Amino acid sequence: MAAMEAPSHATPRRQPLAGIRVLDFSTLLPGPLATLILAEAGAEVLKIERLGTGDEMRFYPPAFGEAGHSFALLNRGKRSIALDLKDPKAITHVKELVGSSHIVVEQFRPGVMDRLGIGYETLRAINPKLIYCAITGYGQDGPLAQKAGHDLNYLAETGLLMLAVGADGTPPVPPGLIADIGGGALPAVANILLALRDAERTGAGCYLDIAMTDGLFAWSFWAQGEIAAGLGAPGPGTGSLAGGSPRYRVYRTRDGKFLAAAPLEDRFWKSFCAAIDLDRRYQDDWSDPAATIAAVAARIAALDAADWERAFAGQDVCCAIARSLEEAMAHPQFRGRGLFAGQVTGGATVVPALPVPLAPAYRDSGLRKPYPRLGEANDLLKEKR
Repeated sequence: MAAMEAPSHATPRRQPLAGIRVLDFSTLLPGPLATLILAEAGAEVLKIERLGTGDEMRFYPPAFGEAGHSFALLNRGKRSIALDLKDPKAITHVKELVGSSHIVVEQFRPGVMDRLGIGYETLRAINPKLIYCAITGYGQDGPLAQKAGHDLNYLAETGLLMLAVGADGTPPVPPGLIADIGGGALPAVANILLALRDAERTGAGCYLDIAMTDGLFAWSFWAQGEIAAGLGAPGPGTGSLAGGSPRYRVYRTRDGKFLAAAPLEDRFWKSFCAAIDLDRRYQDDWSDPAATIAAVAARIAALDAADWERAFAGQDVCCAIARSLEEAMAHPQFRGRGLFAGQVTGGATVVPALPVPLAPAYRDSGLRKPYPRLGEANDLLKEKR
């Protein structure tokens, strides 16, 4: 896929985190995505990897140069230092780097960094301004703190998975890693930036306990509201934002495609009903939601997706045809905003960089950067002490 230049109306690029050094001990997704966002905003990210093997994601297929595509996308523009953290000499190197660093990000289970001799209290004694961010599944304390888990487990533990069950009561496997990104990476970035601002005022760093499960509860605000109102937890297909309302559902078109309809507010709902010529008997969807859902489904199934796109063009109906990821990435809306203008390189191979949620003024999309070779920055360990 060819890169596209950033839109001409974008403000000049600024790097607000230039001069900030991050020591990144994390692997896989949550921590690496968080530090990628920091790197795209100008921070120098030193990825501390396991000697000999590195981050597990280096070997995840499909291959991209000497690593995998997922690793390349998440680690663009970073530098790699390979260390055996069980070696006292490696711990000495880490402590030396901490003196010139601003942020540490780690993703081990609680207590691991302490056992290695580089826990927060030890590092704070070296650098009182250090911001130490620990990302875990369940946080640093509580009965689940030491439990192993992945994204799907965290969704299950927090009740989020059961809010989108099918007609038979079986929850689907979500297509996005909600806990890793929405509960881990993004809260980590937000809290790190708050800590940097606080450090500017006070001159003191802090410890950030980022639990992915803690971060997930904000995602179920609407269901929590229904519980608080005495309605109980939404059942299969009954939640207002989980298929129970005709105003927030996915409908199949005549040609087998899908229309995502979300005309929640009354003004959008009225426009939607008029656009699909819905029988007036079903427009009061509060009296019999199931009947309205069936009536809307019948109307949408009567025409092809392209017909509905034309019918909805220029109208405020909050509807969209579900696109494939390839179609979405090629759409003029996203291409024209320069989301895929950045590039990541691996040898002679070049692919679009992963778009990160930064404002265009801060998004480093105009640069071509490589992902790091394992240990390529070990020469930094020879810096003058």
